[in-house]
Amino acid sequence: MTIPTRYRDALVSQSKGVLALIESDDGCLLLMAQLLWSEKVATFGGGDADSERRRFWLGLSDTPEMDSQGRVLINPVLRDGAHIQRDVILLGVGGHFEIWDAMTLESHKQAVRHRKRGGG
Repeated sequence: MTIPTRYRDALVSQSKGVLALIESDDGCLLLMAQLLWSEKVATFGGGDADSERRRFWLGLSDTPEMDSQGRVLINPVLRDGAHIQRDVILLGVGGHFEIWDAMTLESHKQAVRHRKRGGG
């Protein structure tokens, strides 16, 4: 996927070109500076309560490089885990980005709206 120019410069300066890509349990991928990823991983305890978080943040992650065109290759395991097909949406969420398959994001938004309106 290609990172839009307006985000690319900030991401490169924040990450010094070293990125982390993580499968989220929300159904998307998280893209961030590897330093931020390392800081988050360091907060995980060794107990069972953090085992699922460790699985996603360590086992279901990658450290892709961004090429000179601003492209980041998403490996097949992460792409499949987030159900990314053709159309992707990049959301800026504070210090990181979320990468969503367009249809999955629409379904997620509908579910959140339904839940917030008291539908379950």
